[in-house]
Amino acid sequence: MDLVRIQKDAFSTEEEVARVKAASRGIGAVVAFLGTARDFSKGESITGLDFEHYPGMAEARLRDIRERALKNFNIIEMSIVHRTGRIEIGEDIVLIAAAAAHRNDAFMACEWAITELKRTTPIWKRETTGKGEVWVSETP
Repeated sequence: MDLVRIQKDAFSTEEEVARVKAASRGIGAVVAFLGTARDFSKGESITGLDFEHYPGMAEARLRDIRERALKNFNIIEMSIVHRTGRIEIGEDIVLIAAAAAHRNDAFMACEWAITELKRTTPIWKRETTGKGEVWVSETP
């Protein structure tokens, strides 16, 4: 299974971490960022989220983020999984797991990767509120 994926189905955080850890016995730290659907945003109650992406381009962007993280940070492996489609409150949306010999390298790579994902990846979020649906413009 690919370490970079966009999918509709839920993912297992434990399985993703295990896949990253399998890359090397030299891994001493795994840092994971797990983004989940919350019920409140910008002063509004949220009842659900929908994510859409630009097929092909979004996956390429995530692969590029992973490759740059591996090149520019002292990490051994990284996994990035993002869901699309309808996501209910409390469900997982995105997971980034970074593995390194030491924790600081894994923390830095993980933080950079989620920031870069939100900044550059063509994945769009639509929130369902009591007033209707609202597109959130945090990503391109």
